[in-house]
Amino acid sequence: QVRLVESGGGSVQAGGSLRLSCVLAGTSSRNDCVAWFRQAPGKEREGVAAIYTVGNNLYYGDYVEGRFTISQDNAKNTIYLQMNSLKPEDTAMYYCAAATFCIAVQALDDAEYDYWGQGTQVTVSS
Repeated sequence: QVRLVESGGGSVQAGGSLRLSCVLAGTSSRNDCVAWFRQAPGKEREGVAAIYTVGNNLYYGDYVEGRFTISQDNAKNTIYLQMNSLKPEDTAMYYCAAATFCIAVQALDDAEYDYWGQGTQVTVSS
């Protein structure tokens, strides 16, 4: 079974940066999409960034475009989310996810994903 473990969350002042990591381990032979989602208290889960691994296509939510960067190190089997220029509204629990099969244009849709990490908290203070 695929397992995902996030790390790198913490507290930072507005304008600061954090880098999240997600180690993916398991016996699955493919993961068409990998992604980061986030959920703030009382809010719906939303897609932050995703990679369609088949073509190495990147997708970002409108609210993080230009500030966050998703990347993958295949040798380390690790997904990263570099977050710059953080804002208080970025405060949320951040989850990494992997999809065995995924349609590229739906890479930011949480319904595509089979496997989820436990989450790492990001708190941005003003």
